[in-house]
Amino acid sequence: MNILSRESLQLGGFAGITEHRLVTDSRVFAGRKKPETFEGIGNMVYLADARYLPKGESGMHPHSEIDVISIVLEGRVSHEGSLEHGKDLVAGDVQVQRAGGEGFSHNEINPDNQPNRMLQVWALPEVAREAAGYKSYTPKTKGKTRIYGGNNTQTDTFASRTTMDIVHLDNDENIELDKETLVYVVSGSAQLQHNGEIVSIKEGDLFRNSGIKIVASTHIQLLVVAHY
Repeated sequence: MNILSRESLQLGGFAGITEHRLVTDSRVFAGRKKPETFEGIGNMVYLADARYLPKGESGMHPHSEIDVISIVLEGRVSHEGSLEHGKDLVAGDVQVQRAGGEGFSHNEINPDNQPNRMLQVWALPEVAREAAGYKSYTPKTKGKTRIYGGNNTQTDTFASRTTMDIVHLDNDENIELDKETLVYVVSGSAQLQHNGEIVSIKEGDLFRNSGIKIVASTHIQLLVVAHY
């Protein structure tokens, strides 16, 4: 079982942000890819677990032909940019910005005097030259909430064959994942069962496999990414 621990990675960052980059897909990063990081799955190409310094910010910057998924885990984020300027997010909130061919610019700011924590995820769009768009969610604190992906017949999330779910499990609850998935433990701890092997997992662990069962040892929050 290949498990990548956040703490095994060098802490990086830029501007007012420190971060551990766990996924840097070769399709985007090419020669800049760190060999210890994972490849993505489906159209998902990047995952960073970041902390914004007190009053820190990313600085205004543009994106094109990429979907940017921001998951606020601790503290608050003030969003500035060409999409939904002035939006405020608190712990538990998720925003998804689709750049498309139109593109967008954004700056994410920590308005507080203590660090916050946010996951940043990127996905390549399946259709080029789409219009820019914005969606936001407050996932349930029990069970599964889809924040990205799905077919073209629904509008709750941006359509993609790559799906992203926020999953909350209480102690002794479990989830079985039959297809190949990339799973990040956002918080808590659990037992990972695969082919008779049982492995302990905890916050900051990233793994990729199919035919797995996750049994929560504490309340646990997961980011589950799959492709169909």
